[in-house]
Amino acid sequence: MNNILFESAQNIRDFSDILHEVQEYISGKYAMLITDDGERQKEQVMAYITKYLMDYSLAVEDLSLDELVKKLYTEMAEYSFLTKYLYRNDIEEININSWQDIKVTYSNGEILPTNEHFSSPTHAIDVIRRLLHESGMILDSSQPIVVGHLSERIRITVLGQGVIDNHVGVAVSVRIVNPKKLVKEDFIKHQTANSEMLDFLSLAHRYGESMCLTGATSSGKTTLMSWILSTLPDNKRIYTIENGTREFNLVKKNEKGEVMNNIIHTVTRLSDDPKQNISMVKLLETGLTVNPDYICVAEMKSEEAFFAQEAARTGHGVTTTIHASSCIATYYRMVTLCKQRYDMDERTLYNLVTEAFPIVAFCKRLEDNSRHIMEITECVIEPDGSRNIRTLYKFNVTDNKVIDGKIKIMGDYEKVSTISDTMQKRLLENGMPKHLLDQMTGGDAVCV
Repeated sequence: MNNILFESAQNIRDFSDILHEVQEYISGKYAMLITDDGERQKEQVMAYITKYLMDYSLAVEDLSLDELVKKLYTEMAEYSFLTKYLYRNDIEEININSWQDIKVTYSNGEILPTNEHFSSPTHAIDVIRRLLHESGMILDSSQPIVVGHLSERIRITVLGQGVIDNHVGVAVSVRIVNPKKLVKEDFIKHQTANSEMLDFLSLAHRYGESMCLTGATSSGKTTLMSWILSTLPDNKRIYTIENGTREFNLVKKNEKGEVMNNIIHTVTRLSDDPKQNISMVKLLETGLTVNPDYICVAEMKSEEAFFAQEAARTGHGVTTTIHASSCIATYYRMVTLCKQRYDMDERTLYNLVTEAFPIVAFCKRLEDNSRHIMEITECVIEPDGSRNIRTLYKFNVTDNKVIDGKIKIMGDYEKVSTISDTMQKRLLENGMPKHLLDQMTGGDAVCV
């Protein structure tokens, strides 16, 4: 009914003009809108906006009354046009390159520009400041680089004026963690890996092998690691460590809402007082005292790498991720990070990290935005102490085709070699049933 009456409105105005009027009107009503019920307050605000528009017959061309009310509300109380992207389940990233250039990365790999953009550099800054306010962060001339979060699944990195050109307004990367929990069939469907590779990673970690998932940003490392951890038995105690923002949600509940597994999720905490900082190193040290069966260090970026390899070498099953360009390069990257804690001989550190993480899986996002496990390796320690890094599985690119104007990368997965006798013995000692080991090795498992 409201929309029918609204269609007779004659006062067609620019959206920005109406927004300014409505903001002034609502500010005068603010005292009447204070309530602890967020949904109730939203209803009240939208009701006042509707009344104001209808009382003064205000309209914007090509927008119905309901559409205009919603747009005004999101601009005033939420995050402008970004609101509708922030809480979708099919979006991974929102990248704001400037106030008028916004690209969205979807879960299927597509990167598309938004139909909308901010009205000015100042408008972009105002909206992003509103976002940062959720995490108590401030963007100003003294702090032109800010990292914050909107919720436990949304991370924000902001570059403001002073490090970017003023006419850009603001540059922002919003990383959204998909709440959908992927299962094995999802990875196979998207050709991230084949069934045998996924079974290997899951079973090897289940029976005590520590591993590192490596690759560039957005290569699928964290998503894959989350699935591997989700396959662990419910009676095993898992301790996860994340930097600032929670991406994992491994807690399983039954129909009654009762927790079925054994999870401790932790995140770092920064403080203005350095003595009050809770770093990944601190959380890792603490984790070793709470009797975990498995420890997950979400990402190694600094000195926590040294403590992660120490934990792995003391019998805990450790999973982690790191930024590196290949399986072999992963170990050298670990050495570099470990040296931030102790300036030890590089050969000694190399021997430590290769012992700690015998399995490395290299993930990559290819030109067609598909994600693949490009290689899985095992580091075999020979009797003389030398290291032999063997490829177990790899993805072979066979062709690059252009289909309907878009590149499509063709390829297949190959099993290159079987795990070493040494790893087979460790898996048996750690409780892997012989029939599972036979499946993993093709029936060539060793006997102990």
